[in-house]
Amino acid sequence: MAGRSARLGAGLHQTWRRSLQVRVVTITLVASSMLVGGFAYLIADKITNILLENAETDVLARLHSGSEYAAKQFSLYGQPQEAQLQDTIDGTVNYLAGGDPQQTSGVVVAITADRFTGVITPRTSPDVQVRPLISPELRASVAGRSVVAHQIRTGTLAGKRTKYLVYGSPVPTRFGQLELYYLVPLARQDATAADARATVVATGVALVLLLGLLAALVTRLVVTPVRVAARTAQRLSAGLLDQRMVVNGEDDLALLAASFNQMATNLQRQILRLEEMSRLQRRFTSDVSHELRTPLTTVRMAADLIFAERDEFDPAVARSAELLQAELDRFEELLTDLLEISRFDAGFAMLDSEPTDLVPVVHRVADRLAGLAERVGVTIELDLPATPAIAEVDPRRVERVLRNLVGNAVEHGEAKPVLITLGMDASAVAITVRDHGVGLKPGEEKLVFNRFWRADPSRARQTGGTGLGLSISLEDARLHGGWLEAWGAPGQGAQFRLTLPARAGDRLTTSPLRLVPADAALPFGGPRTGGLLAIGPGSAGGLTVDPAGDGDRAEVQS
Repeated sequence: MAGRSARLGAGLHQTWRRSLQVRVVTITLVASSMLVGGFAYLIADKITNILLENAETDVLARLHSGSEYAAKQFSLYGQPQEAQLQDTIDGTVNYLAGGDPQQTSGVVVAITADRFTGVITPRTSPDVQVRPLISPELRASVAGRSVVAHQIRTGTLAGKRTKYLVYGSPVPTRFGQLELYYLVPLARQDATAADARATVVATGVALVLLLGLLAALVTRLVVTPVRVAARTAQRLSAGLLDQRMVVNGEDDLALLAASFNQMATNLQRQILRLEEMSRLQRRFTSDVSHELRTPLTTVRMAADLIFAERDEFDPAVARSAELLQAELDRFEELLTDLLEISRFDAGFAMLDSEPTDLVPVVHRVADRLAGLAERVGVTIELDLPATPAIAEVDPRRVERVLRNLVGNAVEHGEAKPVLITLGMDASAVAITVRDHGVGLKPGEEKLVFNRFWRADPSRARQTGGTGLGLSISLEDARLHGGWLEAWGAPGQGAQFRLTLPARAGDRLTTSPLRLVPADAALPFGGPRTGGLLAIGPGSAGGLTVDPAGDGDRAEVQS
């Protein structure tokens, strides 16, 4: 039962949050119910008071008339013991009761003599016991203080329980004071008030329901175009650029639909224009790269010949030959990278996965860059498992990624050691490259994978790179379904982590290695400083951010 109530509450809460129409109708019903309820209470109370006041006015007039009549009848007697007095009281009571124009109204008339108990017998017409309906307080006011007083009492007379309006008045005589009471039933007034309350409540309920229905209809007129616009926007975001809203009429909602359609048309035109420009740019890059191959081959042959004979030239010409050879090497690498980028952009890049031991791959990369590291005074340290680390990857692409990462770490290592760590678990394999150089400033971790981006534009390249290495590495990681992530902090260096699924096609959830290195500073006991960007397949082309650096990830839509 509790679970069902919890599910019902959760469903209602979700409906409340998601439906504007439900919120508007509910608020309208609650507000109108409170307003109509208060108004109905005031109306019913006013009707009841009017009926009671009319009854009191009528009874009070009859009481004054009856009191004067009784006083005239009793003015002939000077002593309460006179023999004819009791008969006169009986006749007066019967006369006053018979004077009621509505003989079936149930009005009771009573004359009592509290000051002459035992001498004068109280009389009522009709003959019923009225003492329970005349309270001691009312008797004290009428008989004791000689004032006109009244009360509303409920009692049983003639076997029927009824509410009565009881009025009492003193009747002065020569021998003292008697008391005259009128007991008027309020059944007719109560029935009239109940009918009025029922009518007011029914009218109020109908009015509230009508207001709720009206609010639902008005809200639907407003919400429906908004929902249509939301669905159309979702289709547009899914790539269906020809979707449009139907324009009906000339009101504000029609203006909204027309403006939305105009916006969608402009967006479609701009997107198609950008797609065409992108296609032309990719084709231009690919064509230029291919077309440059032929003259570059000729220049390369001539440069190789000059470079081979440089010892026979004077030192200045020999140095020029060396520089020409180095720049031609860089130019060839740039053309190769441009062709690779164009294949990624065109979606033609293919993955040749095979079971590969990554330990020898890391060794090959370290050996190839040992000369550069020695030249700049950097030591490359390896932390590799003793057992093979087998994963289904494209070894050429993984080696290229590691070569770019380690080359960058050596170039920015500031003559401090570079550590390469390899880790693996049942579902993934990870490689981290840690340097202790200048690090990354806040925000630069978002730019480090951009094409041709450099942290310090004035810094001379040691490796003669093209500026596309990390961009290509990022695309290689995405092609594997993996992550390429960066962490860095000023003065603490940087660390890059490559995480790949152990089996091709599997989805990554965690990484075997931490992204934030264990030796990173923890200022004020808070989280590690520095930027953190984890880029992987994600969902909808988004960025995957790891705020703690421990492999637990959250996806952020871009």
